[in-house]
Amino acid sequence: MKKFYEHVVKHRKLLMVIFIIVAVICAFLQPMISVDYDLNDYLPEDTPSTVSINKNSELFKGHIPNGRVMLKNVTVKQALNYKKRMKKVKGVIDVTWIDDYIPLQSIPIQMIPNKYLKNYYKDHTALMTPTIDEAHADQTVAGIRKIIGNKNAITGAAVSQAIAMHNTITEIRTISIFAVIFIFLVLLITTTSWIEPLIVLLGLGIAILINGGSNLIFGTISFVTNAAGSILQLAVSLDYSVFLIHTFETFRKQPDLDPNEAMVHALVSSTSSILSSGLTTVIGFLALVFMRFRIGPDMGLALAKGVAISLITDFLFMPGVILGTYPVLEKTSHRSLLPSFKKFGRFVYHVMIPCCIALAIFVVPAYLASTHNSYYYGSSHIFSSKTQYGKDTAAVEKVFGKHDNYVLIIPNNDELKERELAEEINDMKGVSSVIDLAEITGPALPVEVVPYTLRHQLDANGYRRMVINVNVNFEGKETFALVKKIRKAASKSFGTYYLAGEGVSTYDLMDTITNDMGKVNGIAIGAVFLVLLATMRNFLLPFALVITIESAIWVNFAIATVTHTPIFYIAYLIVSSIQLGATVDYAIYMTENYRVMREREGKKEAIVNDVSYSLPSLLTSGTVLTVVPLMMGIISTHGVLKEIGHYLGIGTILSLLFVTFVLPGLLYVTDRLIIRKNKTA
Repeated sequence: MKKFYEHVVKHRKLLMVIFIIVAVICAFLQPMISVDYDLNDYLPEDTPSTVSINKNSELFKGHIPNGRVMLKNVTVKQALNYKKRMKKVKGVIDVTWIDDYIPLQSIPIQMIPNKYLKNYYKDHTALMTPTIDEAHADQTVAGIRKIIGNKNAITGAAVSQAIAMHNTITEIRTISIFAVIFIFLVLLITTTSWIEPLIVLLGLGIAILINGGSNLIFGTISFVTNAAGSILQLAVSLDYSVFLIHTFETFRKQPDLDPNEAMVHALVSSTSSILSSGLTTVIGFLALVFMRFRIGPDMGLALAKGVAISLITDFLFMPGVILGTYPVLEKTSHRSLLPSFKKFGRFVYHVMIPCCIALAIFVVPAYLASTHNSYYYGSSHIFSSKTQYGKDTAAVEKVFGKHDNYVLIIPNNDELKERELAEEINDMKGVSSVIDLAEITGPALPVEVVPYTLRHQLDANGYRRMVINVNVNFEGKETFALVKKIRKAASKSFGTYYLAGEGVSTYDLMDTITNDMGKVNGIAIGAVFLVLLATMRNFLLPFALVITIESAIWVNFAIATVTHTPIFYIAYLIVSSIQLGATVDYAIYMTENYRVMREREGKKEAIVNDVSYSLPSLLTSGTVLTVVPLMMGIISTHGVLKEIGHYLGIGTILSLLFVTFVLPGLLYVTDRLIIRKNKTA
């Protein structure tokens, strides 16, 4: 290891040039990375709804609508004119209305049965369902809005995606600027040189640029990764460069070491601590890779890669920067601006045992409460009712009620069964109408009389397609129950069937994500425990550290249960993994300091000194990992990003509190076993 770092120090200028060139290249590569804003795209390929969507595209030309446009105070003729104009907008694949199923030129609107008409036209208000190419959703939605004006409404999954695309880019820029300024101010207070914050930010900036550009290897990344990746990398890898600088300054004070030798010693000395800290964070991120819901692997790999790049940057790039600027570091040094935490350490000593008792009492209720949250799974709740999207959605629902379109594809081999199935589905609670060729036709109206365009929509390639209009939410107990009933009925009648729609995809999303929960949490906890066991060679310490952080996670989400606040399930899984991986470092740091101090001090003195010595470093990292995500939660209008920011910020506060007030008590109580095992190790 020493020889390797001697080479690093010797060739530091070359390494700096290489890193800067790579960072510049990656900065140019970043705009080339495609970003996906649709949660449903990350469902496994073998999910029934995904298979059904692909089958629908294969068999029928008509696509499944992903938008809703409401036109107020229009005649049928005016509505058809709007439809014609919307179909010309670039990115509009199709626009579906009542005329696609019933020939309005031969059947007056007054003659159409209300069970069909009510979903498309009522009180001189028309509701159309465009199918929008998601690759151009932003421009397409803007084009439709230009045609219909602000007095009318547009909503739906594609519209939500378009707004997310537009808003997220602007909001993340704002959050990133705030994060850099805030981190600079925190470092200014917690470090002992006026120039050190700039040096640390330079290293972080290089690592973030390289990670961002290197995401091109994935081809496409999710909006969660794109939006939160750099911010989380900034927050969790802040300590690496700070620790290396301070270790270098310690060795620099030794008179027999020149700057180069001091840097080599600093690198050798700090490698174990920095790597163990980075490894637990990487494990927390990599646990997401085991999710079947592919947004987990997407984010887990990108964030794990980001931490790895931050570690590599710290060991290969930062030595050159530090050695090149250390004269300025020394000239701009100042006394610590933080107060002594000695009195606070004594306070912790007096309250730590009651805090441990409180944890023992509340840990089980907190765990149970955290498993009884209400969850959102899809994208229907991403934007609040205060946004334009929320207002448009409310306006549409006020006139037409809650509405979604499902498409059911069945074999065209038994018209009687098909008619019976259509009737059974039509009688289900939550279904407002079923448009099906077998129901439309009969002895009085042979199939051949039905207009070709309608037949083409509902009958092709040996399959029939039913369009099921439902008046339920895009997700929820009622929706999921309806999806299960339709699937059960279709399976009973035909065996082979394909059911697609936003509510159907959300059901599969729920089913996939909830199955991931135990697996992801179990892998994260088990892997972190094993790493701590290998590095500490003590069973009790890893258990104490993991239970401390897991308790903070349980309390974090128990608060949502108590306050009856629904959570996006994907946010819950991501925050659980990140909070464990990132904040267990605080527990490791305090534990290692206690073990060192315990070798020369009594239990009480070791606890007091451990808290007073560790707290400044914990506050540096913890404050950043609290405030920056919370700011993302405040600024972002995207529900998933807002909740990741909010719960990660609150979770970090809780982890800090538990590490500061509970962990010292656990160390104190288990001291005899810890010390005895250390001596035998």
